[in-house]
Amino acid sequence: GRRRECLSGQHRFTTSERVEEAPLSVVKSDGRQQPFDRRKVAAGIAAATKGRPLPGTTVDELAERVEDSLRAAGGQVSTAQIGLAVLDELRTVDEVAYLRFASVYKHFDAAADFHREIELLTKQTTAEVDS
Repeated sequence: GRRRECLSGQHRFTTSERVEEAPLSVVKSDGRQQPFDRRKVAAGIAAATKGRPLPGTTVDELAERVEDSLRAAGGQVSTAQIGLAVLDELRTVDEVAYLRFASVYKHFDAAADFHREIELLTKQTTAEVDS
């Protein structure tokens, strides 16, 4: 990973390390913040993948990958970002689970953000197909 220095210059760390100590907080649509809870993400993934044959990937692994990608994005994430990170992982694992999660996710409090993001995503995918 890239080497970065924190502003005081005292600590050097490699970005690829798991930065467990760094608190990751979720900003709700009403502006309140709460600590990120990987169990909630795992529960959402478990619900979406229920009864699906996951190819050598566990729910926990997926939740961990989601958490890692969110931590890489910074210490604060929105519920929309979390949902998209989950969709990103599920899309590569199981299409049915991906669609299930997407339909559940539409009812989240960040629905407006989500629809905007989905539109952006679908534009990107169609652009990729055309090229």
